[in-house]
Amino acid sequence: MIKSFYLNKIVYYIAGLAAVIFVCSYFIPVLFRVAGLILLLLAVAVVIDALLVFGKKDGFFAQRITSERFSIGDDNRVMLNLENRYPFSINVSIIDEIPVQFQDRNWLKKIRVRGNEKLDLEYLLKPVTRGEYVFNDINVYVHGPLQLLKRRYTFSAEEMVKVYPSYIQMRRYQLLAVSNRLQEVGVKRVRKLGHSMEFEQIKEYVRGDDYRTINWKATARKESLMVNNYTDERSQQIYCLVNKGRVMKMPFGGMTLLDHAINASLVLSNVALVKQDKAGLITFAENLDTFVLADKKPTQMNKILETLYRQQTRFFESDFEKLFSVIRNRITNRSLLVLFTNFESLESLQREMPALKKIAHYHLLLVVFFENTELKHLADKKVASLEEIYIKTIAEKFAYEKRLMVKELHMNGIPSILTAPENLTVNTVNKYLELKTRMSI
Repeated sequence: MIKSFYLNKIVYYIAGLAAVIFVCSYFIPVLFRVAGLILLLLAVAVVIDALLVFGKKDGFFAQRITSERFSIGDDNRVMLNLENRYPFSINVSIIDEIPVQFQDRNWLKKIRVRGNEKLDLEYLLKPVTRGEYVFNDINVYVHGPLQLLKRRYTFSAEEMVKVYPSYIQMRRYQLLAVSNRLQEVGVKRVRKLGHSMEFEQIKEYVRGDDYRTINWKATARKESLMVNNYTDERSQQIYCLVNKGRVMKMPFGGMTLLDHAINASLVLSNVALVKQDKAGLITFAENLDTFVLADKKPTQMNKILETLYRQQTRFFESDFEKLFSVIRNRITNRSLLVLFTNFESLESLQREMPALKKIAHYHLLLVVFFENTELKHLADKKVASLEEIYIKTIAEKFAYEKRLMVKELHMNGIPSILTAPENLTVNTVNKYLELKTRMSI
């Protein structure tokens, strides 16, 4: 009881007032009795408040309910089940010991709970790094009806939650892809050039069908126009190549470029599986780290998710020649390779260009790298001094070099995407669907 007993500030304020009146009683003796009466009433009130709060052994109950895993970069719900077992209303202060990764040392919720009431308190957490997050105890401070003291309840609620790549974003894109509503999140419709030669079925002609696909033999049998229906080619191999070198450790929006690339890889792999293609994964730095063979089994998505969860950069320079060696030996069929990397200078791109050209000779290579939005902000900023002019000029130079990289890749027959990290997922899915629609794979 002693360890869970706390006096509120108002008790100290009233006691301090009584002390001041005691001092004044040296000059006005009648105030001595007034001060004594104040202290007596305060003591009685504290005792009554204590009897009400400590009179019930288990007057309050709290329990945390959360999922076994969180999604990085997204708002994840955490629920606290609260139950007031006192017959009267109480004010409650709740401190949930959330994981240290959030660095929130002032987490506090204050609510009022009616007598014998059960309620749920929901709050959101947004992790920005992958890994294991540990929740600890729930501390609840129950204030007495007279608001003079509070009792602390500590509920043991230690649990570990794993933070995975953004599976919430993946599910959202999957739902839209299944219902053909991807344009709601910015995915554009691309006009199909020609048509696929993968036959699906024979159906009745409706206005808008290509008259060149009329099946005359079926038309003669049915005595009505019948057309061949073709579908997009399936079972094409899509590999996400994720660079884990030091250039991917650059932070943006609280997350690293590597985390943005991992989230985009997860979404792209899932959309590819929805489109009946085979999805695979390669992560590399100075050496090959992981290789997930492209497949479209029901377990493939979970395998890719678990693999991406463990990826961390080791701050080494990436070896693109070794990457080409692995691709040449282990990927035998022509595939779409989506390379998530970053180049901050034209020289760094030219240094890796021989390896990229070798990869593009055997496969369709799509290079995805990042626009430096901080430099863009500096380049667009109005200047007012000579120093700011120099900064603006340097920022414009680097921004121009990024555009030169896109041109350099295009001149070597390698499609590319230069994108801000927040638009990475939409732009990558857009490009994949465009390449698929134009039958470039």
